[in-house]
Amino acid sequence: MNNMIGENEDELWNIYDKDRNLTEKIHRRGDPLADDEFHLVVHVCIFNSKGELLIQKRQPWKKGWPNMWDLSVGGSAVVGDDSRKAAEREVKEELGIELDLKEERVRFTINFRNGFDDYWMIERDIEIKDLNLQPEEVADAKWVNKEQLKEMVKKGEFVPYYFIDLIFDLKNNEGAITNMK
Repeated sequence: MNNMIGENEDELWNIYDKDRNLTEKIHRRGDPLADDEFHLVVHVCIFNSKGELLIQKRQPWKKGWPNMWDLSVGGSAVVGDDSRKAAEREVKEELGIELDLKEERVRFTINFRNGFDDYWMIERDIEIKDLNLQPEEVADAKWVNKEQLKEMVKKGEFVPYYFIDLIFDLKNNEGAITNMK
C-alpha cells in the first residue's frame, strides 16, 4: 500500500532512450531510473479567452510541492501513452473534463535528468464550477492573470518553474522568432 495518498507507486511507465526512442523496457514509478533511461511527463496549460491561466492547488499530502499552486495539469505518461494521450488522460483525471487535443501540438519540451517534459498550451473557456477535481491530488483551481501568477511565485505559493514569465508569452507564439521582416 502507498504511504502517500495520490501517489500511485504501481504506475508503469514506458522507457525511452536519450533520443526519445521508445525502448522495450517498462519502469515502475518510485524505482530508481538508470542514467540511460528516460520517461515522459506532460503538462497542460489551459488559458481562457481573457488570457488567464487555469491553475490548480496540490493537495497537502502530495509528494513534491505539497499544498502549492501549479500549472493546470501535469503528470507522467503511463505504459501505452503518447504525449497527446497522456495529456488528455491527465486533464480528465485531475480536472474531470474531456479534451480532444488532435488539432493541437506540443508547444515545447524541456529535458530533465531522466525524462522529457512536454508542455501543451491550449485555449478553452471552462467554468470552475464545471470542474470535477480529483480529490487525491487537486485541492482547488482558479484562473489567474500574468501579474497574479508572478505575485504568487514571489510569495512562494506557486511551484517555482524557472520559465514562468514565458508561459503567457508562449501561449500565442510558436517558434523563437518574434518579428518576421
